[in-house]
Amino acid sequence: MEYSIQTLAKLSGVTTRTLRWYDQIGLLKPSRVADSGYRYYGPAEVDRLQHILFFRELGVELSQVKTYLEDSSLDRLALLRTHLVDLEGEREKLERLIQSVQENIRAEERKDAMSDEKKFEAFKAQMVDENERKYGKESREKYGDEAVDHSQKAMKNMSREDYERWTDLERAILEGLEQAVQAGLSPEGPEGETIVSRHKEWLILSGLKYQPQIHRGLGQMYNMDERFTAYYDRNVPGCARFLGDAIRFWVK
Repeated sequence: MEYSIQTLAKLSGVTTRTLRWYDQIGLLKPSRVADSGYRYYGPAEVDRLQHILFFRELGVELSQVKTYLEDSSLDRLALLRTHLVDLEGEREKLERLIQSVQENIRAEERKDAMSDEKKFEAFKAQMVDENERKYGKESREKYGDEAVDHSQKAMKNMSREDYERWTDLERAILEGLEQAVQAGLSPEGPEGETIVSRHKEWLILSGLKYQPQIHRGLGQMYNMDERFTAYYDRNVPGCARFLGDAIRFWVK
């Protein structure tokens, strides 16, 4: 079966201008061009466009998309499975948000405010879902399903007082890191020891079954995973490295 550029644009949800641009940069060539100049696309081109849109949904730059498509060793099935997990995570997050909005609507209709406790429970569930979406795969591979499930259960059961302590610790850790890095202090000094002690308490409140080797592994991850580095270095570069070095020194 063959599609004109207008038909393919309508089927795929992209514009004809986009398809022409893909042709111009060599990303998606039509199967043939008629004497009239009209572009036509066959099944192979439709499949290629599907892969392009998949990679674009993942945030891959067009130049890199072309490299992926021409790499015969690329495991597209693994990428699809990863994408499916991400989509399912987004769906669960949306379902919880929908439930929260519905409860708010019902409360407004009853002229009754949604209880703070219900809002807090919805917020914790959303936080756990977001963490699973971002880090669940790596955490489960590294620490196992039992450890991750235990941590998530502990987070969902966290009291308001524990949650406030948890967020206070997180804030104190970030502020301590930024001050230490800006002052040029050593991770092996007393400031580093204080930060590591707070970080240990923060992990325990998070529901982690604390073990020194797990703590040290997390310290290594903060320097190896750009997502963690970006989180700790968002205001002052070098905080992730300081934390990782302090954990390596102080956690025996």
